[in-house]
Amino acid sequence: MSKRYQEVIASLREEPKRWLVTGCAGFIGSNILETLLALGQKVVGLDNFSTGYQHNLDEVQKTVGGDKWANFSFIEGDIRDLDVCRRAMQDVDYVLHQAALGSVPRSLQDPITSNEVNVSGFLNVLVAARDAKVKSFVYAASSSTYGDHEALPKVEDQIGRPLSPYAVTKYVNELYADVFARSYGFGSVGLRYFNVFGKRQDPNGAYAAVIPKWVAAMIRGEEVIVNGDGETSRDFCFVENAVQANILAALAQPEGVNQVYNVAFNARTTLNELFQYLARTLESQGVKYDKQPVYREFRAGDVRHSQADISKAKELLGYEPMHNIVQGLEVAMPWYTQFLR
Repeated sequence: MSKRYQEVIASLREEPKRWLVTGCAGFIGSNILETLLALGQKVVGLDNFSTGYQHNLDEVQKTVGGDKWANFSFIEGDIRDLDVCRRAMQDVDYVLHQAALGSVPRSLQDPITSNEVNVSGFLNVLVAARDAKVKSFVYAASSSTYGDHEALPKVEDQIGRPLSPYAVTKYVNELYADVFARSYGFGSVGLRYFNVFGKRQDPNGAYAAVIPKWVAAMIRGEEVIVNGDGETSRDFCFVENAVQANILAALAQPEGVNQVYNVAFNARTTLNELFQYLARTLESQGVKYDKQPVYREFRAGDVRHSQADISKAKELLGYEPMHNIVQGLEVAMPWYTQFLR
């Protein structure tokens, strides 16, 4: 744990704040919620359950216990409703905006809804936060913004053309945040997530992320489907690293605000390597998978390789990822084996 993160946690324990977490019933949002409540913070959560789940909130409640859960208030609502966003902002110090419609394939199938949620919804949250004069505004950006820019590792100020409607929406978020800083003096921090994984990540549905989808298939003895030749690579980021980045960003020093940061580990793992890691980690949990993966066509809109330069986040936020992919899988696998059977 970095010195800066230790300092931030200590200050929050000493003087709790009031936070808004949009998308709090989702994968990353519920992990952020759990950490904040464990630190004794007061948290307002906003979610419409389009991709989040009540059982995620129930699990957080069970994990943190009744006393700390009492510091949580929930609003069921949609970020496409400005009045809901304004209501959620009342008396809030820090905003962590996670609500979005993720998935490149989903955006290719339905670009209109992705735009309504990720662009119009984002603007609603941004306006409501500006008008409420919150102390800081952190939002989930995306590595998809790098598009067809091929150089590795990815550096924040060098991007290419978007390869999907989803990538367009997340880039527009960054543009709006920048304009609000220059036009209204309203500061923000964007976090470009790279393939975040961990507990409470949904394995079901057409748009499930690769790790929970493969783990669920392996636990059930089903085929593992690989899009392409398996040499596509990603910078997989354990969810606790992403939670750390959000909390650090919320309490960033002035020079760290109005910036966009990569949130990753700075390593590349191919899908073939990932398959081996999953099989090995599952076997340590008593689940043996002896099938070979099935290879299919490459998926439209996917980039070939991805790896993040995280030096900017280290320098300006004090970010130090605490888990690489193997360590993250070891922490997450007991949850996967318990809840995905």
